[in-house]
Amino acid sequence: MSNAIFSVPTPQNEPVLGYAPGSKERELLNAELNRQYSETLEIPLVIGGEYITTGKTTAAVCPHEHGHILANAHQAGEKEVKMAIEASQKAKKEWEAMAWTDRVAIFLRAAELITTKYRYILNASTMLNQSKNAYQAEIDAAAELADFFRFNAYYIQQIYSDQPMHNPQGMWNRVEYRALEGFVFAITPFNFTSIAGNLPAAPALMGNTVLWKPASTSLLSGWYLMRLFEEAGFPKGVINFLPGRGAQVGNPVVASEHLAGIHFTGSTLTFQSMWKTIGKNISSYRSYPRIVGETGGKDFIFVHSSADPQEVAVGAVRGSFEYQGQKCSASSRMYVPASLWGEVRSRMEGMISEIKVGDVKDYKNFMNAVIDEASFDNTMTFINRAKESADAEVIIGGGGDKTTGYFVEPTVILAKTPNYESMVEEIFAPVLTVYVYEDNKFEETLEICDKTSMYALTGGIFAYDRMAVQTAFKALRNSAGNFYINDKPTGAVVGQQPFGGARGSGTNDKAGSYLNLIRWSSPRTIKETFVPARDFRYPFMG
Repeated sequence: MSNAIFSVPTPQNEPVLGYAPGSKERELLNAELNRQYSETLEIPLVIGGEYITTGKTTAAVCPHEHGHILANAHQAGEKEVKMAIEASQKAKKEWEAMAWTDRVAIFLRAAELITTKYRYILNASTMLNQSKNAYQAEIDAAAELADFFRFNAYYIQQIYSDQPMHNPQGMWNRVEYRALEGFVFAITPFNFTSIAGNLPAAPALMGNTVLWKPASTSLLSGWYLMRLFEEAGFPKGVINFLPGRGAQVGNPVVASEHLAGIHFTGSTLTFQSMWKTIGKNISSYRSYPRIVGETGGKDFIFVHSSADPQEVAVGAVRGSFEYQGQKCSASSRMYVPASLWGEVRSRMEGMISEIKVGDVKDYKNFMNAVIDEASFDNTMTFINRAKESADAEVIIGGGGDKTTGYFVEPTVILAKTPNYESMVEEIFAPVLTVYVYEDNKFEETLEICDKTSMYALTGGIFAYDRMAVQTAFKALRNSAGNFYINDKPTGAVVGQQPFGGARGSGTNDKAGSYLNLIRWSSPRTIKETFVPARDFRYPFMG
């Protein structure tokens, strides 16, 4: 066997393709869009490498054309969950014993597949089933997912190389980073294909086996991710694919004594409910489950009077309306000083008037549809209440139409009180609420911003007065896990801005860094003494 010291390639962020008119990537993407749009798949469960059909299916549709069915996906229940747990436990011994370099090789191969063969497959499925435009899909399904796999492969080397000292001489101390004892349950959201890929894959990289429940509204890209995992070389049973309703899959999973961890992205209420159930069952588990979650956000842009109005307006429009505001990090509340509000509003009105909303296959559309009817109805309820409220005014947009697709206009609400409901509650839609404050109440309003919401995911300050930046930085220390200075609060890049927030936004375990990966290991310390003691007596006893 070779005595070579292995080194994982230093990762670089995947370049993002532009899809300009006449470009080769646009031609290839259009061909794949047409292929996927013209067929109706049958999506099975994947348990222990076997494709399982249950006869109970749900339709995967285009949110921007909700009458068009892309696939029919079989649904898991308690029986299939038990099968998946057994498969995960069967696969666990060989998988966790596999050399970490071999696990890394699977991930590096997966990254190459994503950026070549699967690039347009994943992008097209994300566009069609999750209603993302070409550029948003490229950033997510191709670039970020490849980044997760390459950077995580690099971080595992960093983690394993962190070893203790050997002092005094005559002994050898080391740490073995074991997989958790049991399986990890990954519950993934509809809005990011990269998250859907990373949540089951990150624990698997660390030697764990996984039960994966994809979001019911993103099953097409979820299915292609599962095919990617298979082609990359994941052994059977390492990742088990379980589409299904939340409780029908989640309840038997959480009841299993083998549950070792939860990797979750989704709603705060769902995460809290799962945590409560785990707490009630705590004595039945073989070990304390690791609970890692990224949940909601009520992300803010705070503007100081020294900011540039054009930069603020662009940050607000992009941060609030890209992907219809369906990002945990999307800016949904903004605090603007009275001295700048007139110009910021005028510039935002001009930009929003140029935004087109429609089908993802029309590249002129900046925005597309919200994910489903429930999201549409919830969004319009907030907008309609604002129209009727004495404490708010809809100043831009406010319209919606779900006849063909779930389309909501980019909407700006002007709040007359900083605690108006759309300044406080997460909507997850293209709705930005603005509160205008008096310039001399900058610090007072910072305090209001900090206390307004239960969430603490992302936020930022626009200012060129450095004292103002520092004041905001300190006042909002616990208001956001990702803080931005003169930039929109979205678009965290793997390896550059590890992502996660605290308070009601989650456990802040920072996806895109070693901090998340290390949660999926259980260290064992080993001390080896080369010349053991041969006399029980100590020198002081002489």
